[in-house]
Amino acid sequence: MTIIKRLLLVCLLFLVVGCQPEKKAESTPIQVRVVRVVSGQTFEVLGMGEQPNLISQVRLIGIDAPDLRQRPWGSNAKEHFEALIGEAPVNLEFDIEARDKIGRVLAYVWKDKILLNEQMIKDGYALYAPRFPNQKYDLKLERAQQWSRLMGLGIWNPEKPLRTSPSEFRRVNR
Repeated sequence: MTIIKRLLLVCLLFLVVGCQPEKKAESTPIQVRVVRVVSGQTFEVLGMGEQPNLISQVRLIGIDAPDLRQRPWGSNAKEHFEALIGEAPVNLEFDIEARDKIGRVLAYVWKDKILLNEQMIKDGYALYAPRFPNQKYDLKLERAQQWSRLMGLGIWNPEKPLRTSPSEFRRVNR
């Protein structure tokens, strides 16, 4: 076989391999103990990773809960999240992007087969906020918001609705 034919064969091989769809790594949920709920979308856990005594902040993927200064919605969201988490350990499931821009771990949080990210939205304590590239449960989260909005729950209550989105509130009130 001539050198040119070998080169063409190698190039063809690289082309075929390079065109294969990239396989997404399946993430295995990890169980953690919740130390403290910080807000309606953030909490602290103990025992993540290789340092079992390290406390890590975790942010729920796909939701935007009212800021604690957005009264009463912020404190209501935090209290509801605390009630959902309770005392038992929770499972963290990860997507493509592991951390947000300030270093918090990004996760979907499961307890007793309930996706807490979805439950916070469904109960009207948070807005659905897509976070590309983490899109694993976007459809579930979007449907949860449609439900809570139709039912007038929490921040969607027609008597006392949330008038400023959490992200807009944070932007204006830095």
